[in-house]
Amino acid sequence: MDTQKILFIVLALGAAYMIYSTAKDLIKKKSSKEPEAPASSQNNNSNSNTILPLQLQAYERMALYVERISPQSLIGRIYQQGMTTVDMQLAMIQHIKAEYDHNVTQQIYVTTQTWEAIKTLKEQTISVINQVAGSLPQDAPAMELNKQILEVFAAAGASPNELVAQIINTEAKKLMK
Repeated sequence: MDTQKILFIVLALGAAYMIYSTAKDLIKKKSSKEPEAPASSQNNNSNSNTILPLQLQAYERMALYVERISPQSLIGRIYQQGMTTVDMQLAMIQHIKAEYDHNVTQQIYVTTQTWEAIKTLKEQTISVINQVAGSLPQDAPAMELNKQILEVFAAAGASPNELVAQIINTEAKKLMK
């Protein structure tokens, strides 16, 4: 149970940090907005028409990434009968990193705060997987790892994945205004 308490604290602190940093940056952005000069507004408008679809697509892909690395989604896609804890641990981490690598270029279209939240979520998820796997015998059935990972995330209350998804949704909705 001590491991679960530690994991819960790590998840809670990570989620609180993501929310705090995002809120702080959003408030800072609002207070520092300056009206643009009329001469540049036409040029910015044509850039917006080109970039906006790319930005929205990036937020869409990031929302999909956040969903795909959730423990429930990973377990559902990866688990096969007969896997050991180590097999499952390695497969989950490999999938998280492969998905991240596939989407890493999207960072140029999303806000820094959104990208940092996504990176933090990735690292926290991998950390939880490693910590739970480290508390189990290597030859234990993968189902035991899956069960304990789901318990840790359930005990955390608000899912870190849901919090990051909310950040992504908020940022994407701002673009559509």
